[in-house]
Amino acid sequence: MEIILLERIEKLGGIGDVVTVKNGFARNYLLPNNKALRANEANKKLFEANRSKIEADNAERRTAAEGRSKDIDGKQVVLIRQASNTGQLYGSVSVRDIVDALVEDGAAVTKAMVELERPIKSLGLFDVKVKLHPEVIVTVSVNVARSPDEAEMQKQGIDVIAAMFEEEQAEAVASALEPDSEDEYEEGTPPSDVAAADAEGEEA
Repeated sequence: MEIILLERIEKLGGIGDVVTVKNGFARNYLLPNNKALRANEANKKLFEANRSKIEADNAERRTAAEGRSKDIDGKQVVLIRQASNTGQLYGSVSVRDIVDALVEDGAAVTKAMVELERPIKSLGLFDVKVKLHPEVIVTVSVNVARSPDEAEMQKQGIDVIAAMFEEEQAEAVASALEPDSEDEYEEGTPPSDVAAADAEGEEA
């Protein structure tokens, strides 16, 4: 289907561009959300007659979005979740979770603005795009951790799962190197008997 774009659409074009898209994309998303018009003669004339107003309205929205972006770009939110020792979450982090955390932190965002290709299912730091306007896109950091302490470690660039694994390995090695006191005596001689024998020798 041929359409006229009423705003910039990533990978398609800018305001006024006539492009061809799949029918479903146009009918289910672009047309009902007033992001485009069908590219027939009547709509082309309508668009040209209103081009200046459409572009002015877009510029106003872009300026407002740029103002908001300063408080959102680079913001980090912490989400505490339960996870296995391999870092896999018992569940997942969704767009709604991220939006709720951002709103609680004072950011004016909606679900439609947050671009998350797939739910987050592991611990770690994740960069997530927030589209405040078709031409104003910022990035926030989502810090998914099992505790505030682990979140702080991840913020500092520490891989908590790798660190935990290394700690467990170190403990295992230390345990393996600890001397077994019974090995110091002859096989079959209880430590108490040896101690008693030593005492008798000293008295003699």
